[in-house]
Amino acid sequence: MSSASVPMLVRLPAWRARFALFALLAAFAVLAGRSAYLQSLKTGFLQEKGEARYARVLEVPATRGRIVDRNGEALAISTPVKSVWAIPEDFDASAAQLKSLAALLGQDARELQRRISGTERDFVYLKRQIPPQAAQRVAELGIGGVYQHSEFRRYYPGGETTAHVIGFTGVDDAGQEGIELAHQALLAGAAGSRRVIKDRLGGIVEDVESIRAARDGRDLTLALDSKIQNLAFGALKAAVETHKAKAGAIVALDVRSGEVLALANLPSYNPNNRARLTGAQLRNRVMTDTFEPGSTLKPFTVALAIELGRITPQTMIQTAPGTLTIAKYTIHDAHPESALSAAQVIQKSSNVGAAKIALGLPREEMHDLFRRVGFGAPPRLGFPGEAAGRLRAAKSWRPVEQATMAYGHGISVSLIQLARAYTVFARDGELVPLSLVRTGMPAAGKRVLSADVARSVRAMLEAAVQPGGTAPRARVVGWRVAGKTGTAHKQENGTYAANRYVSSFVGFAPVSDPRLLIAVMLDEPAAGQHYGGQAAAPVFSQVMQGALRMLGAPHDAPLAPLEMPGGGEEARENT
Repeated sequence: MSSASVPMLVRLPAWRARFALFALLAAFAVLAGRSAYLQSLKTGFLQEKGEARYARVLEVPATRGRIVDRNGEALAISTPVKSVWAIPEDFDASAAQLKSLAALLGQDARELQRRISGTERDFVYLKRQIPPQAAQRVAELGIGGVYQHSEFRRYYPGGETTAHVIGFTGVDDAGQEGIELAHQALLAGAAGSRRVIKDRLGGIVEDVESIRAARDGRDLTLALDSKIQNLAFGALKAAVETHKAKAGAIVALDVRSGEVLALANLPSYNPNNRARLTGAQLRNRVMTDTFEPGSTLKPFTVALAIELGRITPQTMIQTAPGTLTIAKYTIHDAHPESALSAAQVIQKSSNVGAAKIALGLPREEMHDLFRRVGFGAPPRLGFPGEAAGRLRAAKSWRPVEQATMAYGHGISVSLIQLARAYTVFARDGELVPLSLVRTGMPAAGKRVLSADVARSVRAMLEAAVQPGGTAPRARVVGWRVAGKTGTAHKQENGTYAANRYVSSFVGFAPVSDPRLLIAVMLDEPAAGQHYGGQAAAPVFSQVMQGALRMLGAPHDAPLAPLEMPGGGEEARENT
């Protein structure tokens, strides 16, 4: 036998087998120790990581509260919608699916693809607040990585008619303007949350628990009366178009409660479609815009003079020759008169007469009265952007400025401030606090003038709307009306523009028991009639007549048709 055929026997050292066994046992020990460590000391960590793969905490949106008018008619409601979003790394769509998705979302397919693929985020919205029907068609496409969640979208039945009162919400259902912003905390409520289990495609397979219940927003009842609001908006819109005015505003107040029954502005906008919204459309001119009120301030000057015992309604004021020069400035009456009683100064709207009365008063007393009726301070209605107006300190007044303030130049107010100030004459000397929210009860007024003085001025204001006054077009069939016109030149480059005016009228009715107060303002009427008695007073008449009928106010005047003096001269006033 050759040596090549003898098998070779190799003996391994005994220690190597023992070493291999020890190594295996040590490895098992390490694994067992690690397992025990993780399962006993790191249980929470592991559960958290595991749940992160299948468990989700979803937000449960709260339903925003409704906004309704004083009669329960809806002015703002929330409707359910869907928002579509995607996880870019999971997005998986064919060219046909992408095209269909883009069509349903109203977007360009290439732009949609760029948005999804061109982001490093793990979440991207494709479209917010789409109707449920469209959302269902998106889901039927079966595109991977595309998901949906429920939201609410605000709808405004009144459209442009109530836009400046109600305002609107943003895409996240938070108030952006108007009542929606002012009462955000009340209307919004609080979102809740719940824990669910999802499959790998994002579908919910089990609703585990509710973590926090959603708290829906509360409904809000406004003082607004939708019928009066529609009437006011329609009349204002017609006047702006007829007189080719740049803008217009109107507000109607319940004299007894101080509630705002109507508030409208033009230009307006549709809060349900704000694609082409401009700043001019957004402005709530009743609240935020200020202007020189013109002759509507004359009754306050006369009231103060009577209150201080300087004059009586019968006191004669010499207004001839129709001008009054103070230093280098001359005050004019457009229609010169001779001697007028204090009552006729209001009826005829004499600048010279009002200036002479004002110059006989302490300037501090005039300033104090203006402050007490609310000028120079926000009306504190809780509305965003309320203007304070401009009322300079009395110590800075020169004689000519004191004289011009008597007829509404050198001071600026908002329309809501002016309307509120006139409650002093409608409420027998009491200034009424205003409310945009329904109160349902009479308001406690603050005494500003004596009742006798307020009633005396009320009689002057009634005469101002009669033939021979500046505003017979403000009269209403069946009810006695009191009010005052205002026509003021607008300022331009530090001086008064010759042919740009603000026309206004403020009044209330029925005079025997005042119920409703309405203030109207037209900015730059340009169709040939710019006096307050021509442009603003007819709007007041139309709205007042319709509103008093709606409120069922008792008649205090004959129902016979009204006759207008010929020529239209009665509508002119001094500016």
